Order: sequence, then structure tokens, then C-alpha cells
Amino acid sequence: MIKLENVTKVYQSSEYQINALDKVCLCIEKGEFLTIMGESGSGKSTLLNIIGCMDSMTEGKFFLNGISIHESKKSVVEKVRKENISFIFQHFELMRNYSVYENVEVPLIAKNVKKSTRKEIIKEKLKLLGIEELINKYPYQLSGGQQQRVAIARALAFDNNIVLADEPTGALDSKNAYELMGILTEINRTGKTIILVTHNLGLKQYSKRIINLSDGKIG
Repeated sequence: MIKLENVTKVYQSSEYQINALDKVCLCIEKGEFLTIMGESGSGKSTLLNIIGCMDSMTEGKFFLNGISIHESKKSVVEKVRKENISFIFQHFELMRNYSVYENVEVPLIAKNVKKSTRKEIIKEKLKLLGIEELINKYPYQLSGGQQQRVAIARALAFDNNIVLADEPTGALDSKNAYELMGILTEINRTGKTIILVTHNLGLKQYSKRIINLSDGKIG
């Protein structure tokens, strides 16, 4: 499903050069639960952003479902991302002035899902996450754990087969963190591919495979 060949990412200006990724080779099969671990600055988020088609490579090859992302036009890459990848972020990225319902609705509107179907999907995802009673609340009225569940519901509303989670437990207490990991495990059991970035060693038990990054290289 996902194949990276000698992927390198260099951030460069007139004053500095940072080698964020150094000839990374990685294959991720459909339905995997992969955890990418490493210290801050190891290149974890850069790797996740490239896999998520949110950032470009300096060198290398990237194939997603047989499509050569490294050779594709921007419009094609955006289409591939929209149809295949969902994101869960550490700081939730919810829209403060939108209700829970409206936050989860955003990706469905982007996919031109009709209103009646959107309503059914939103209720289904909120119920799945155990937060259906929060449907008319706003993010500032919710706890951190509740906000993260809304963010997951929004990601699931896309119904894409690949879910990328960038330090999703970083803003949560231990109880909510482990509840979140349980939810991701259940999502993985439905056949979706989960790629998790974290530096928390306590979370590695949930993965089927773990890779470690250090100075932009897989150890």
C-alpha cells in the first residue's frame, strides 16, 4: 500500500541546512498498525507529513496504492490524499466556533455528501466514540479527552483507509491516552491502516510493528 524508497528531506536556507530524513526506506501494508518512535527532532512528524502527502520530498520515491506520488502533479496528490488519508492531530485542530456536529461535518461537505446522509454519518461516528450527547456543544465547552474524541470522529467521517495520528495522546492525561489507544486499536480491527507517531514508550504495546527514527534514519 505504502512504499518509500530512499526518501530524503532537507530543510535549507542561506544560513542553515537540516537533514530531517536521510534515505528512509519503508513499506507499510494495508491493515497494519505501525508506530513510529523517536525523540523530538528525530524526523517522525516529517516522515508522517510526507506519507500523508502534506509535505514533499527532497529526494527519493513514494508510492501510495500504486501511484507514484513523487512524479505526480499537485492536483493528483491532493486527490489521492483526500480519498485515502485521514489525520488525527495532537492539538485536535477543531474549529472553536463550530459545534461538535459542524466540526465532524466538514470533511463530509468537502466530499459533497448530501445533507441527510451527513447527519446519519455524524451521529454514527459520535455514538461510536461515546460522545453523542455532545453533538451541540462547542470545543471550548469540552475536556481534552472529549475534544480528541471529536477529532477522531471527524477523521473517521472521511472513511479513508489510512489514519495518521501525530502524537495524538500528547495533550491527554494517562487515562484518556489509553482510552484513545483502545479506540485506535478497534479502528485498526476494522481493516484500516493506522500509522502512529509518538515518543511515549508506554504506547508501543498497541502496535503490530514499531520502527525507531534517530537523526532522520530508521534504526
